[in-house]
Amino acid sequence: MKDFKYLAAMTIPLSAVISIYFKGYWSFFTPFYAFAIIPFLEVLLPQDPNNLSNEQRLEKEKSKFFDWMLYLNIPIVFGFLFYTLWDLSTTSYALYEIIGLIFSVGIVLGVNGINVAHELGHRKSTNERHLGKLLLLPSFYMHFYIEHNFGHHANAATNEDPATAKYNQSLYSFWFSSTLHQYFSAWKLQSKLLKTDGDPFFSIKNDMLWYTVFQTTYLSVVFYLFGWDGLVFALATGVVGFLLLETVNYIEHYGLIRKKLPSGRYERVRESHSWNSNHVIGRIVLYELTRHSDHHYKSAKKYQLLDYHDISPQMPYGYPTSMVLSFLPPLWFSIMNSRIPAEMKKTDS
Repeated sequence: MKDFKYLAAMTIPLSAVISIYFKGYWSFFTPFYAFAIIPFLEVLLPQDPNNLSNEQRLEKEKSKFFDWMLYLNIPIVFGFLFYTLWDLSTTSYALYEIIGLIFSVGIVLGVNGINVAHELGHRKSTNERHLGKLLLLPSFYMHFYIEHNFGHHANAATNEDPATAKYNQSLYSFWFSSTLHQYFSAWKLQSKLLKTDGDPFFSIKNDMLWYTVFQTTYLSVVFYLFGWDGLVFALATGVVGFLLLETVNYIEHYGLIRKKLPSGRYERVRESHSWNSNHVIGRIVLYELTRHSDHHYKSAKKYQLLDYHDISPQMPYGYPTSMVLSFLPPLWFSIMNSRIPAEMKKTDS
């Protein structure tokens, strides 16, 4: 029965149901739930630093329940998106209601879309990786698969990684630098992969071209079915979705850097190069994303098996609460800067 705790991840879509159904000021309920109620619960509830026993690990590794918890998000994400687009095209909404729904559906795209896509993107199964890319589509972040798997996991906590926030870099500066540099980095990585395989740029194996086609087709279909209003809504929710991802990227490695060896290469990624959180609510709502230290240490490990390590730097709060703090840079710096070891602070040097 303890495994059913991950159903808490579905409270984000449920909060969106409330936003869509009741409308009015309730249209803002999802951001209120995500950034007020969940952080409040995180402060109240205890942390859980315990790891699984060997017996529990074997049992959970074989269980398909954890996989189906991920697959279930595909109809949820696209169902919410297209139902809301249809509803907007048939119902008269006030501007403030539309703005509320943009944030509500965008949060679903970020939490139940991109976050789940990240987990599926690390799977060995080709079909699961394809499902992950599908979940990235409505946030226009399909390039994330290439940049994250072939770029970020190799360069995390270094000056070469656009998804690692520098010491004293604000969240808003990071949004611009990370979003732009990750996109161009994905193209460079794609070109390198094609060159390694001896394939030309205009090749069926150029995934970045396919991603461009898929995302353009998606927007074209939205425009054809729902007009300009639908197109603007789809674009806006996608932006909310990927900015949610970039906010998570910001807090995951903020200020941390790996040592550079005499050879000029960086030390191997260890459990000490990502921020960890054992706060229960954040763990289960985000499918254990908050045990990010172990994820970077062993990226192929499934979310339900991730461990806590004593040497991992610990966030004072859970990821949802930390995201809220990051929206206020002076407060974020005052809380986090003193927790970063002097030798690991990531600067422009």
